[in-house]
Amino acid sequence: MNINSALAGLGNLAKGIVGLGLALIPVALVADIFYPGTTDIVANLGDFVESFTGAGLNGLIVLLLVLAIVD
Repeated sequence: MNINSALAGLGNLAKGIVGLGLALIPVALVADIFYPGTTDIVANLGDFVESFTGAGLNGLIVLLLVLAIVD
């Protein structure tokens, strides 16, 4: 095993975890709609976006970087 295959394995693991998290967001949204206050995902997503928008240009740049990484 060389370093390239180890890093590729870690990259695949990270992509899988991020993919799972992104798949669970709509599930949590639906659960929050049917049972308000169970996951608080709407408030958490609002706080997450507000943390970027409150920082001005730096926050916008970081938000774009986060969106590029997730995509």
